[in-house]
Amino acid sequence: MNVRAFVGESTVTPDALTLALAPALTPAGIDDSPSFFHGFASEPQTLARGLVVLADITATRYFQYTPESQRDPVLTAQGDRLRAECFSACNGVYARLDIVQSALDGGEIGFGTTNVDISAATRRALVNVARAELLHIDVGHAGLAVSTPQTSIIERPVEMPSRWVRALGNVAELHRGMTPAFSLDARQAQEFIASLPSATSTARSGWLAVSRGGVRLLPREAAQSVHIAGLHRLSALKRLLPHARGATFFGDARTGAAAVAVDLPGARVTLGLTDEAWRGHSGEGSLLEGLADASSIDDVELISAILAFEPVIDVDALIIESGVAEHRVRSALAVLAASGRVGWDVSDRTYFHRELPDDTERVTRDNPRLVSARRLVDENAVRRDGEHWAVYSHGGEYRVHLDPPRCTCAWYLRHGVGRGPCKHLIAARIVDGGEQA
Repeated sequence: MNVRAFVGESTVTPDALTLALAPALTPAGIDDSPSFFHGFASEPQTLARGLVVLADITATRYFQYTPESQRDPVLTAQGDRLRAECFSACNGVYARLDIVQSALDGGEIGFGTTNVDISAATRRALVNVARAELLHIDVGHAGLAVSTPQTSIIERPVEMPSRWVRALGNVAELHRGMTPAFSLDARQAQEFIASLPSATSTARSGWLAVSRGGVRLLPREAAQSVHIAGLHRLSALKRLLPHARGATFFGDARTGAAAVAVDLPGARVTLGLTDEAWRGHSGEGSLLEGLADASSIDDVELISAILAFEPVIDVDALIIESGVAEHRVRSALAVLAASGRVGWDVSDRTYFHRELPDDTERVTRDNPRLVSARRLVDENAVRRDGEHWAVYSHGGEYRVHLDPPRCTCAWYLRHGVGRGPCKHLIAARIVDGGEQA
């Protein structure tokens, strides 16, 4: 089920913010009228502007700038925090707003995953929320599921773009490989955000590094620097300028992807960028190595049954509770990530659980290289050749080395492993895993 319908509209008044939800997947099953939080906002303007940042990003195509119609962020309630996630219209920018319990007062956060309604009208109202006004938060719109002759209920269909599911999986793996490069204090973070170009400006790319004078954009890599392809893709952070308490930049030289996490009062906004402004997260293929484990599909049902919308997934506890070996647990998490059902928090360096409508064929459909690799294995086209592997495909022989990963095919020569392994590497891993089992 990829289409959900809102039973009401999000509304913002001078003293109340009501966020309408679509039907949610919860620990108790599907809830047609979910309720995730009722109470007051300790930091009303921070919360409001964080939501506007997500609305701005999902409505923007940063590569060859074009405004787009908004989509509705994925919202996950995890008991101690709310996480709202989305992608830009070009799919090259990932955005997540984490709102912790300290930013919410007078109520408990529930559990579940759904979409939250941020219409154009709601966005305009959120922009005008004042810093110190008393703001009541209702995340759920409980009670509007009943229709009467006196009540006008507006149902707006919500379709989860299939590429969002693929992209959520790739973000998890891309961010899992990142390490922190440098951090900024409140003053430095605000100065950096103030210097960002607008979303419509010409793309500026380079290596960000911190110095005594602040953050500099360098033409080449330096110690503790992060490559940013298209500085304008961070422009939405400008709305958070007065609230920024610090920022941390993350990078991975192997993939070229980058992320920045901006600390706010009671919240945090994380933006993830692909290694090129024109490239979307849905095409990265970063999960393919984990999916090559033949046992991973079989372990998914067991591992997913143990998860319970944890904000922090304890892998060691999963190993003990499931009785499954560590490498198999991690491969199962890779499959769950490919289905959008677990994410990775680059700041906390841990998996977290979200639940999306299950599609057992999605992993295969969304990863054609994996399908091609399994076909090569079924055709006995892979054999060990000393310390290497020989893979026969399309009338040619390709030499594969697993550690470090290398292949003589055109894909590897063009991309390396920055966009995931080629089908020959995956096929060799599948056979190698079978021999070691």
